[in-house]
Amino acid sequence: MSCSSKGCPIRVNDVGWGPKPTQYLVRDVSFSLDSGDRLAIVGPNGAGKTTLLRCLYRGVTPLEGRVEIDGQDIWQMSARQVARRIAVVLQEMPGDFPFTVRDVVMMGRVPWREGLSGWSDQDRAEAEHALDHLDLLRLANRQFSTLSGGEKQRVLVARALAQKPEILILDEPTNHLDIRHQLEILDLLGGLNLTIITTLHDINLAAEFASHVALMQGGRMRAFGTPDAVLTEQALSGTFGVLAARQQVDDRRAHRFSFSLALN
Repeated sequence: MSCSSKGCPIRVNDVGWGPKPTQYLVRDVSFSLDSGDRLAIVGPNGAGKTTLLRCLYRGVTPLEGRVEIDGQDIWQMSARQVARRIAVVLQEMPGDFPFTVRDVVMMGRVPWREGLSGWSDQDRAEAEHALDHLDLLRLANRQFSTLSGGEKQRVLVARALAQKPEILILDEPTNHLDIRHQLEILDLLGGLNLTIITTLHDINLAAEFASHVALMQGGRMRAFGTPDAVLTEQALSGTFGVLAARQQVDDRRAHRFSFSLALN
């Protein structure tokens, strides 16, 4: 798949990974994204969504294929170089630790830190910008452990933003959040000038948020394209083993449809 004149920050070529060569959890996955694209990876549990993400941010080394940033294999780059290009927000929420919100956001500057030097003025400025951008300045001195789930998620996105990446990867950013906070997080992400790759369980949220959708099943990518093209009744019914009904929604959103799902 070729990229447009906007640039192609990430390209995935025939990627496969498993705990051993005879047991692949993900295989034959290929796609590329333009700068600023938002990709939602959807599929049933065990489809390989999180495993695919791990291949994209050097969490595991693919047994097959390669992941490229601007044409360079990420495994030919140093971990620091990759961390300056890709930021990650994982599903696992950090436990209780004695750090303030500002401390957590400052951690996003670690890839830019030189040797054992302290934080630079630029590090502090980038952290303050991220706190301000996500409306967290009023919470900056609060202990991270005292925050609500939605607030913690915003702090982790702010940490990633302070990292100054080109690509942001998130694993189920709406998990464990109520509906209001789910919508707030996705609205916040949609306003970032980044290429975003995220896994999502909610099909309707994926259709609303993403410019592209990858539909995963059994470790393989069943379809890749715009939400309108990929999220069809037939594809969802076959992938999830449910009855999917697509309904048009008369409003001004980019993707004017929603789904209702029911057991066969």
